[in-house]
Amino acid sequence: MSDSPNTPAAGPTGAAPDDGSARDFGSEPAGRELLPTATPARTRAAVRELVRPRRGLAVAGFATMIAATGVGLLVQPLLGRIVDIVADHRPPGDITLPVVLLVLVALAQGAATALGLSLVSRLGETVLARLRERFVEKALRLPLEQVEKAGAGDLTARVTRDVSVVGEAVREALPELARSVLAIALTLAAMAALDWRFFLAALIAVPVQASTARWYVRNAVPLYARQRIATGSQQQQLLDTIAGAGTVRAFRLEEEHTGRVTRRSSAAVELTLRGVRLVLDFYNRLHIAEYAGLAAVLVTGFLLVRGGSVSIGTATAAALYFHSLFTPVNAALVLLDDAQSATAALARLVGVADQPSPEPEKQAHESRPRTAEAGGTVTVTGIHHAYEPGRPVLHGVDLTLRAGERVALVGPSGAGKTTLAKLIAGVHRPTAGSVRVTTNGAGESGDGVPVALVTQETHVFAGPLADDLRLARADATDDELRKALTAVAALDWAEALPEGLDTVVGEGGHRLTSAQVQQLALARLVLADPPVAVLDEATAEAGSTGARLLEQAADRAVDGRTALVVAHRLTQAATADRIVVMDGGRIVESGTHDELCAAAGIYASLWKAWSGTRTTADETPTHHRPDTTTVKDH
Repeated sequence: MSDSPNTPAAGPTGAAPDDGSARDFGSEPAGRELLPTATPARTRAAVRELVRPRRGLAVAGFATMIAATGVGLLVQPLLGRIVDIVADHRPPGDITLPVVLLVLVALAQGAATALGLSLVSRLGETVLARLRERFVEKALRLPLEQVEKAGAGDLTARVTRDVSVVGEAVREALPELARSVLAIALTLAAMAALDWRFFLAALIAVPVQASTARWYVRNAVPLYARQRIATGSQQQQLLDTIAGAGTVRAFRLEEEHTGRVTRRSSAAVELTLRGVRLVLDFYNRLHIAEYAGLAAVLVTGFLLVRGGSVSIGTATAAALYFHSLFTPVNAALVLLDDAQSATAALARLVGVADQPSPEPEKQAHESRPRTAEAGGTVTVTGIHHAYEPGRPVLHGVDLTLRAGERVALVGPSGAGKTTLAKLIAGVHRPTAGSVRVTTNGAGESGDGVPVALVTQETHVFAGPLADDLRLARADATDDELRKALTAVAALDWAEALPEGLDTVVGEGGHRLTSAQVQQLALARLVLADPPVAVLDEATAEAGSTGARLLEQAADRAVDGRTALVVAHRLTQAATADRIVVMDGGRIVESGTHDELCAAAGIYASLWKAWSGTRTTADETPTHHRPDTTTVKDH
């Protein structure tokens, strides 16, 4: 069965262009719509929604971090105390107590910091896990049409690179950033407690640091967003080139595709280098703030000690406090680099996770046994469709599939058969016109009634064969799985596998033949038990020896259902209740096999060419058959 959901959506555009022009980094080739990216406000709201159920963990984590930071602030006054003892020439024994307290402070701070980081990390991992679940759930339900417009590279980049960036930020940046912000706030408060003039002196560095942060954020946010888009565009080009390697070689397009990969890779590299230069400038500005602030604190301490307002130890503690700010301030500001990168990645994840779920009734599958009268009526009215503006594929198609009727769809390559099949299945939405499905006794429900699509491109998921089948119906029993396999003549070979239905198939597992893979898809169809089934060349992958067996399996799978069959072999069409012939995006003929043969039209010509090359009643060499359906309509 098709693994694609039916909910369309649109998103913003943007990715590196083919020409590699520096001024156009982040633009997307015409016709491509990237998946949605959440706004900054929506991204923050999503984070709050994810954290809200774990408020207790968040409070405990940050409270522990505050306690750890507060204990650590006792180090500077104790060191200042030691300086005063030495400056006042007191007995050496007076140093014992401050030293012991320093040891205790170190132990207490270490234990509290470890606990606090653990709690904050747990919070981050829990939130990230939930976000990943939401992302994967929505990504699996994205309409095929939307994924095709965005390109697989965009979704791949989000699943891999963006998730990795956010994960690294949660594990490393979030705990460190929390600790740094707390250290900065409490250290400044401690400096004010020593003497308010130290606090004012320390604030001299703030304008430089604040302007640096604003400058960095202003430049980093769009840069990292464009970098993410360029990376997705690069991955898309790689996927396109690798997936079409055979065609690329056949048409001698190696140099052209290599050039495209090079240009998109260069665009991604150039944006990365811009990021490096941005970070270097960022550090240079921070150093200026550090030197200015430390100089101000030292001068203030000198003046206050000379005036007798504070002791040398207090001035020393103030200088040590400010110096201790170097690490958390730099860490917090440097983590802006990770934070901006993670924020851009997070916005892309939230953009997909926020996609609306199909309404429950549009996803429900009836599981009751069906009779010969069961099925649905499909009414296609005035369908027009174009994958790209100005290039229509279908022109005003009208078609009715009566309940329980089996209709074969035939025609030359490029006639629009696959497009019409996908529109009826709900994979695409028509540019104009409507598709209505009415089930017996259920009334009209628009295009939301379950319509199962089986194509020749069936994926076998890694895992036990039984689990692969239960993708169609999770609550199916072993007996129901065997009945479904029996219906498509697959039970014998399935039970002959090393571990029967528990045999691991798919990637890294037992390898299935093309015919067996298609039988699995048909068995899923039987388990899902939809009122309407669309078979788009579902038996095309079988060789000559397995063609008849697979056709019989397909016949049994759609028995009692309304079925539209895009016929790869005209023997399928000849046995259908009705044959619909398409050409140039229009329906040009409709009738039974005998009626169309007598009409001497397109179907008659196709049948004559077909029957003229057949070697037996049931088997025809594939290489002798006229290619009527194998080229995609788009």
